[in-house]
Amino acid sequence: MDGVIVKHLSPYIGTEVKGVQISHLSEQGLDELALFVAERKMLVFRDQDFKDIGPERQIEVARHFGPLHKHPMSGNVKGYQEFHVVYRDANHRRPRDHNRPGEYLGGDKATKMSWHSDITYERQPPGTTILCMLETPEIVGGDTLFASQVEAYNRLSPEFRTRLEGLRAVHSARLRAEYNRTRNGPVRREPIESEHPVVRRHPVTGEKALFVNPGATKRIVSFKVEESEYLLKFLFNHIATGADFQIRATYEPGTVVIWFRTTE
Repeated sequence: MDGVIVKHLSPYIGTEVKGVQISHLSEQGLDELALFVAERKMLVFRDQDFKDIGPERQIEVARHFGPLHKHPMSGNVKGYQEFHVVYRDANHRRPRDHNRPGEYLGGDKATKMSWHSDITYERQPPGTTILCMLETPEIVGGDTLFASQVEAYNRLSPEFRTRLEGLRAVHSARLRAEYNRTRNGPVRREPIESEHPVVRRHPVTGEKALFVNPGATKRIVSFKVEESEYLLKFLFNHIATGADFQIRATYEPGTVVIWFRTTE
């Protein structure tokens, strides 16, 4: 399209796009967007009117990518359960008193930051996620790191990749539900656990990707406890320290970020 500026943020993941209004795309345009997200893993769109087009049109655009998910344990918008609210300000800090409920990551940790992939405990985790900025910090803050689990998988040795093929892991919502209950947060249904392949293939690109994350992946099926802990610890650390297949998304008014998780 004329006037479109595309800037890749890394060779493996992330592209910034200017000059395209997501809300104006036709069905064919949304199909092309879905393919581009699959190829680049995540896209950052600038100068969007998406937050101003109303929930009905927002839902219409999102439904082009498939059925919409309703988060079982997070804040949403009254009348629109498909919207998941992400919010933090200076008054929403993690408590320092360890006798009070803290982040559901738990433990007396030096940092509460942790890699995660949203709601992988679902039987069918969502593929495409749209994150729209309603308000952004005036000066700095609120950035998000994204990692390519495709490239994380590719960096492993052929023998190690072969060993991972066929393994399945348990993903659990129980810890998040317990945390929500300690602070009277929403738990709209009883937490579930699901099994998913450790390595998944993208249905369009054919790329293989790791499908584990410390936020939800609890154990490797059929492994002894120590075996599972060692393998998952290695994979989590491999993803977290792979700085050259990670990117930092920065936000400004009008930013919309879209990313795709590998499904199978």
